[in-house]
Amino acid sequence: MRAVDLMGIDIATLAYLAGSSANDEIIKRLHEIGHKGVRMSHGYVIQHLVDEEPKVGELGDLLGVTQQAASKQLLELERFGYVRRVPDRADARIRRAQLTDKGRRLVDDSRRLRRELDVHGDEETKRALVRLLVATGGAEKVLKRRVVEAD
Repeated sequence: MRAVDLMGIDIATLAYLAGSSANDEIIKRLHEIGHKGVRMSHGYVIQHLVDEEPKVGELGDLLGVTQQAASKQLLELERFGYVRRVPDRADARIRRAQLTDKGRRLVDDSRRLRRELDVHGDEETKRALVRLLVATGGAEKVLKRRVVEAD
C-alpha cells in the first residue's frame, strides 16, 4: 500500500473530510470543557430552540423528522440538562421545548469554538467552498435555511 496523497483526493471528498474533521474537533473540545455526551445531531435540534419554544410536532416538522424522532432527541437533551419542557403560556396542556441556562452555555461555547477554528481558514478557501456549493446546486438549499445569528 502507498501513502495517501492529500492533494490527490477529489475536492468533494476533501471538503467532506475537512468538514467532518472540524466538526469532530468541535465535539471533542465541547466534551473536554464539560459538555459530555453532546453529538452533532443535537446541534440541529438546539438551533431551533435558540429563539423559539416549539412543540414536539413543530420541532419534528422543522427538522424534517417524525414527532417520535424529535421527541427522542429532546429526551436526550433533557437528560443532559440542556433542554426542559415548559407549559405553553396560552394553554398549559401544551408543552414546549426550551433551552436551559446550560443549553445556552452550550450554544455560546459551540459558537466560540467555531470562531476559533475559522482562524485556520482564509477568504480564498471560503470562496472556493462557496463556489463548490454553488456549482453543485447546494447553495439554494442552504439559502433557504433559517439562521439564528449570534448576539
